[in-house]
Amino acid sequence: MNLGQTRKTVIVREYHLDIGKVQVFDDYLVTIFDEGTTLTLERAYQIMGISEIHFRNRNFGFLSYRKNSYAIDPMIYNYFKEMENLKALAIVSMKEMDMHNFKIEKLFYKKPMKFFISYDNALTWIKRRVRLK
Repeated sequence: MNLGQTRKTVIVREYHLDIGKVQVFDDYLVTIFDEGTTLTLERAYQIMGISEIHFRNRNFGFLSYRKNSYAIDPMIYNYFKEMENLKALAIVSMKEMDMHNFKIEKLFYKKPMKFFISYDNALTWIKRRVRLK
């Protein structure tokens, strides 16, 4: 009996930063920041550095899993959009406030960016975008 593909997703590396954690997978990374954190440009550089280490010459996606509430300096998107190999940015949250904030954040980031309430749907979208480019 064939049960189909049972490929398990494996974390390549996990980083614990002072603002939360970054999980790196084969072709995407996931951030889960701590409650009350402020994502500043300096902290965004840490994430950009991690992406450079793991995805230097490869396309990848970025999934921001917003389990907790935190603040973001929207100017970081000006730097993220210059990363040519970053092909998709997904925000996952079930909070209405995050949905409203997303509309503002999207004004600063002109590349593919989408809001999801389902982690699995966001991941499917990211993987499709990374493969297309």
